[in-house]
Amino acid sequence: MQAALTIDLSAIIDNWRALDALSGPQVETGAVIKADAYGLGAATVGPALAKAGVKRFFVAQAEEAVALREALGPAPEIYNFSGLMAGDDEAIIKHGMIPVLNSATQVKAFAKAHAGHPCGIQLDTGMNRLGMEALEAASVALDIAALKPDLVMSHLACADEPLHPMNASQLAAFNAMSFAMPASRKALGATGGILLGAPFHFDLTRPGIGLYGGEPFKNARPVVQLDLPVVQVRDVLPGEAVGYGAAWVATRPSKIATVSSGYADGILRAAKGFSLYAGTTPCPVVGRISMDLITVDVTDLPAVPPILSLLNATQTVDVLAQKAGTIGYEILTSLGSRYRRRYTGA
Repeated sequence: MQAALTIDLSAIIDNWRALDALSGPQVETGAVIKADAYGLGAATVGPALAKAGVKRFFVAQAEEAVALREALGPAPEIYNFSGLMAGDDEAIIKHGMIPVLNSATQVKAFAKAHAGHPCGIQLDTGMNRLGMEALEAASVALDIAALKPDLVMSHLACADEPLHPMNASQLAAFNAMSFAMPASRKALGATGGILLGAPFHFDLTRPGIGLYGGEPFKNARPVVQLDLPVVQVRDVLPGEAVGYGAAWVATRPSKIATVSSGYADGILRAAKGFSLYAGTTPCPVVGRISMDLITVDVTDLPAVPPILSLLNATQTVDVLAQKAGTIGYEILTSLGSRYRRRYTGA
């Protein structure tokens, strides 16, 4: 039996609608669908969101834009955060990708090769990752004006911390830098920016992690259920060890279930103190996570079911992430290719 990852498309759509409702009717809500829709399958998630009303999608690489165009058809707009990279011309011309230009070099190259094609401009308002700072943007102001960009945007570094002073400083910088930009729409807020309120919304928001059930959108509906099959159940006596390194030793007569899946499937070896679930009953993971297998203490169950769940409404991606010292984004995007994927809803 294969481990199964169930993805609730209705929950993704409900999360998009809930985030859309947090801004005014004049604000459009796009969708970030990079990294294969955060690991959940852009070819399926994208069309479901488009059917729900999303008109503008964002990816991180030209290859993602090409694949998404095949899934979406010709109508929706697809922006590429990486801008104009070597080899991107076919994606722009043939697949209608809209690059978000990040440097004066990209602006000059795009103006020379693709004048008249839609583009976006990314400004660096303090994150120091992608985008042009004020002086660099000013150096190509005439080129930008000639391109008539469809979008001018920036990205918040600390939007998941509402009281962080960086939010206000980046907002002020974006207002100042974009004031004279000849763009038809402005965008600053992703999921966290939407939650910061109206001053961060501008013309377009671009939620990502909130669509897929992750923080900082605490009102999000859970999107994924991950069910792992039990391969074997064995009795372990007090003093006997389980797993690599003999890291766990039984202190009582125990029943241990060996479950199919491991760190090769994105279940991080660093995770500690978490459980798998038999319905709503937690069963502690014992011993070390190995490449393909996890061992679970099921001693207190009246009967061992054929399936135990790792991700569910109780143990969400963020709860599991805390156990591994990471974030929900990494849990989602690490989910491996060996799961049987099942889509529900929508």
